[in-house]
Amino acid sequence: MAKVMIMEHPLIQHKIGWIRKSDTGSRDFREMVGEIAMLMCYEATRNLELEDIEIETPICATTVKGLKGKKLAVVPILRAGLGMVDGMLAMIPAAKVGHIGLYRDPKTLEPVEYYCKLPEDCSEREVFVVDPMLATGGSAVAAIQMLKDKGVRNIHFLCIIAAPEGLEAMKAAHPDVDIYIGALDEKLNDHGYIVPGLGDAGDRIFGTK
Repeated sequence: MAKVMIMEHPLIQHKIGWIRKSDTGSRDFREMVGEIAMLMCYEATRNLELEDIEIETPICATTVKGLKGKKLAVVPILRAGLGMVDGMLAMIPAAKVGHIGLYRDPKTLEPVEYYCKLPEDCSEREVFVVDPMLATGGSAVAAIQMLKDKGVRNIHFLCIIAAPEGLEAMKAAHPDVDIYIGALDEKLNDHGYIVPGLGDAGDRIFGTK
């Protein structure tokens, strides 16, 4: 059974509080989303395997630790997930980046695929799927299923804010996927938005309406 981790780090909680504010502008919102993603990536990569590497320091030879040949990939769910990519890459710069394009039908609230481009060797990589919001869970569930259909087996999901409904949908559909959450909110409203949430993350990142 995969784990669910709600991150209570003070810096993460402080920055989430700022992006919730309706008067936080797009520039500050984008920067803080990236910073939150970087802090969450630190926690989500805690269990990466290490190996001993022999090196030369300016003083002498020594043995240090390095990542054990691990291939990583970051896959944002478009478009809001793009806001988390730079923060992730700041921590794991060698990771490749794929993209999955889904939008939520405003009437059915079901995800509709419009784009998918992944690294050729994605099935050999440990993949971190990122999306700021986990509302109904439809998009995340569909995106992860797309990855599994392409042979990816080692998958983690990171979101900044989640609704209980979306979390339960993810756990039911993908019990093998670790889930990392910045804050677990109260509920979804009648329009499928997270309460208290922060509004539409994509609009706030890109300054659109």
